[in-house]
Amino acid sequence: MIPKLPLDSPRWRGLDGVKVEELRVLLGQLASAAAQGGGDAWRRTWGDLSGGLMDDGVVADGAYAALPHLIQAAAVLPPGQTVDLWVDLGFMVTADHRPPVPADLAAGFDAALRLAERAATRSLLATGTPGQVCAQLALSCVALAGHPIGEALWQFPGHLESGLLLSCPACGSETEIPDLFVDPTRPPHGAPQLPDPDPAHVRQEGHPWGEVAAALREEALGEGWEPFLRVARDVAARGVSPETPGQAVLCLVAGMVAVRGTPARAAGDLARRLMSLTGHFRCWDCERTWTIADGLAENPDGAHTPQRPAQAPTDSGGSAAGARSAATGRTGRAATRFRQEGNAVVAADGTPWGRISVFSDSLPGSSGGVDALAVVSRPGRPTLVGGGGNKGVVCLWDVTDGRLVHDPLPGHPDAVRSMTTLPLPDGRVLLASGGDSGTIAVWNPLTGQPVREPAGDRPGGVTAMCTAVVPDGRTLLVTATPKGAVRMWEPDTGECVKHLNPYGSPIRSVTAVPISAHHTLIAASDTAGRVHVWDPAVDDPWDRGAAVPLNARPLADADHRAAAVEAVLTPDRALLATADNLGVVMLWDPATGAPVGDGLPSSTGTAGPPLITAATPHGGPTVLVTGTRHGHRLRVWEPETGAVRHIALDVSLTCLATAGADLIVGHDRGVLSLPLTRRMPEGGRRRAGRGSHD
Repeated sequence: MIPKLPLDSPRWRGLDGVKVEELRVLLGQLASAAAQGGGDAWRRTWGDLSGGLMDDGVVADGAYAALPHLIQAAAVLPPGQTVDLWVDLGFMVTADHRPPVPADLAAGFDAALRLAERAATRSLLATGTPGQVCAQLALSCVALAGHPIGEALWQFPGHLESGLLLSCPACGSETEIPDLFVDPTRPPHGAPQLPDPDPAHVRQEGHPWGEVAAALREEALGEGWEPFLRVARDVAARGVSPETPGQAVLCLVAGMVAVRGTPARAAGDLARRLMSLTGHFRCWDCERTWTIADGLAENPDGAHTPQRPAQAPTDSGGSAAGARSAATGRTGRAATRFRQEGNAVVAADGTPWGRISVFSDSLPGSSGGVDALAVVSRPGRPTLVGGGGNKGVVCLWDVTDGRLVHDPLPGHPDAVRSMTTLPLPDGRVLLASGGDSGTIAVWNPLTGQPVREPAGDRPGGVTAMCTAVVPDGRTLLVTATPKGAVRMWEPDTGECVKHLNPYGSPIRSVTAVPISAHHTLIAASDTAGRVHVWDPAVDDPWDRGAAVPLNARPLADADHRAAAVEAVLTPDRALLATADNLGVVMLWDPATGAPVGDGLPSSTGTAGPPLITAATPHGGPTVLVTGTRHGHRLRVWEPETGAVRHIALDVSLTCLATAGADLIVGHDRGVLSLPLTRRMPEGGRRRAGRGSHD
């Protein structure tokens, strides 16, 4: 038996993110499924509970108490039925934001991980797992064994038709290798060499990887691949020790895709492509050569520069010069790279792109982080940017020069977590802000005065906002909470006039998608990765009206679990963009629910809670800008052409917005803007505010 915290212990009251009653229900459903030899009733409950255990890439304290109960109950189910659960668990144990395990829970949690490793490995050996899912499951098993390459779950490429973006362990620069994922009939490079076994680093008999070693047949990938399978088998036989080189463990991951993934032919193709990850790359910036495994997972202590000739070609199939050329945007399909240098954005080759405007401090003499942004556009007047954060105040800046246009507006007793603008039929444009404890404030940005007394949207904080236009001519404020309450409000009176979200799913992100000049649909993503679409024009929240759900098959095929949604207003129509925690962005037609185009694949360094905004600057092509909360890098994607620009900034990202041809970036120290199109103002026309981020 695993040591577990009793469900009636008062200790649960101090553990965030876990509903004990929901956990009781889930444990009962798992016990029932075990007694009956299977069943799916527990899956929906797990989807809801998992959102409390890990939200936005942050693991709750309560996860360490809940998982021993859950793992012990799930471990006895038929192995083929728990694949998704073990994959989810792999994401939890490799999340960037994990609090330390409390001392009184450590023994139970460690024992639970050992049991989870055994159960997940049994699932890995089960037949009938799609190849891509099999790769995720193998990485989860590796993560549960304590190997750092398990962190690659967050960066693992979901689409293998494009190149791969790797982060240099030495300098942090990202190098893109285009066309890495080909389907070679022969290996593009030699198999990695395992060092002689160190008895101290080999797990003793009884570890769960023995059957995996037996399953790794050398003929699984065909002639020439036998050395890779032998490496994979040796890694499994040693028990996947944390000291094993990452590229050798990737042989094991790819090998299991070959022997247990389905359908067999497609899984074999995928496995051969994954074997490309066992090669090397040379950083385009510092010119040091690393294994691709070192670039996939942050493990500086375990990363070592191979002793390779300075001008040797990369083992990934292209030359070092070719990889560098791709990284600087000199090939047709490669990403273009930019970085911040002082108050300017420059290309990788030093060519200037445009100036960065640093907005004035939110409070005089004291810079503060901003967690929510909204752009106020008014005909004939300067465009303003509203922002708020932990200080509970709302600031308004002029986008042209970053100066404050009013004193900070103190309207919240709590932190500001969401904002939106409300263009009303009478010509006014209002600004709404939502607080961490449920406060809703509405402002007149022209005067800086509140329109009315702040209202409340309890239970839970207002974590998302947007604006809905309904056919009867009203403009309404839509708010969402992590507890699942989605409400519509009259902005002037604060009266709640409608409830959406009849399922009550906890909501992470909302957006308004216009389908005509006087009719808006509301799209939302919940903590389980599902996307909901509602029509606020209908009275019954269960009535879909004009809302069309997204096509489930493309979502399932891509294993796309949306964490953020954003309306994309192209010159022809409005689209819906969804972004997941792996960095994947997909576009959807709200009229049909069908996907549009190929989407933006994941890339190394972009995994985590997503940020996304969209614009069509100066009538040019529509662009989507994506980033990761607390990350430092942006991707600017043109869906029409497929072009991608990477921008590295010296700030920690918190939120994004667009104002015409400017990108507005909220970060841990304030707000800055940079141009989406190439522009170098003359004479410093757009001067920085009082802050500086050189």
